[in-house]
Amino acid sequence: MSAVQERTVSTDEEGMRLDRWFALHFPQLGFGRLQKLIRTGQVRVDKGRAQTNTRLSAGQTVRVPPVDDPGTSKPMRINEEDAEFLRSIILYEDDELYVFNKPYGLAVQGGTNTKRHIDGMLKSLPNKKGEPPRLVHRLDRDTSGCLVVAKTHAAASHFGAVFRSRSARKIYWAVVFGNPAPRQGEISCFLAKQPTQDGEQMIVVPHGYPGAQHSQTYYSTTDTAGRRFAWVTLKPVTGRTHQLRVHMAQLGNPILGDPRYFNIQNWDAPEGLAEGLQLHARRITLPLRSGKKLDVSAPLPPHMQATFDALGFDAARYDAQNTDPEADA
Repeated sequence: MSAVQERTVSTDEEGMRLDRWFALHFPQLGFGRLQKLIRTGQVRVDKGRAQTNTRLSAGQTVRVPPVDDPGTSKPMRINEEDAEFLRSIILYEDDELYVFNKPYGLAVQGGTNTKRHIDGMLKSLPNKKGEPPRLVHRLDRDTSGCLVVAKTHAAASHFGAVFRSRSARKIYWAVVFGNPAPRQGEISCFLAKQPTQDGEQMIVVPHGYPGAQHSQTYYSTTDTAGRRFAWVTLKPVTGRTHQLRVHMAQLGNPILGDPRYFNIQNWDAPEGLAEGLQLHARRITLPLRSGKKLDVSAPLPPHMQATFDALGFDAARYDAQNTDPEADA
């Protein structure tokens, strides 16, 4: 394409992120190049500047600059190793979606110094039309477990709306320092992003603080190992960045292995506890387009299983399958 285009966002693209819209229509365009085009104002939405994460609305017009100049395009290739890896972590699959068991330490999306990520691998699992699957929600790099990915436009639109409307019910398992008091309850506060030397983190702020967003989580103590550690079940209502990690730190029971929010002084980890963030997206339930309800659980990752074993926690005894994810904690 050697000339500027004006493209209209279709109905089934309602709510799609701008970067995902470009990945759909211009898969040959590299993410880095797209970021530069957006940053320099060459990409516009309804004649206004936009960001990579701008959500599009049906009927909006996207200005697309020439994208076939040297250095702009990169060929779309199928990587069989990536495809095989993704197939190996499928928990559930139908004609419209995958639920992957995302491993600990693998990023969902790319960023600075992040070359290998789920989003990039999805190009190697195209659907029948040759389109890559689309992310409809996210997990932190060091959070393992259930990750939902849509196979088609229509499915992406549906499941995107499901997550935005909070119709998806999620259960997380975490191992935390100390014993929460009370044993179960609700954490509700406002969070805002704060720049750091190595990126950004979330902080608790008062209502009305610039950029503040409300966050809410129900928690319940599932089991304890003396007074030093607890296995906690978490049910987030909202989906803010680092929400569960900040909430448990705010409660005074930070999640073990958290490099940003574990703030216990003179911490000396006992032998047997595995390294790494002890947070796992254990189970997810959500409505399908057919009207049926999907309910999927992910087994513990190896590092959390090692910690469970060391602390005497029995995942089979208190399995999330025996609880109602729609009930308040």
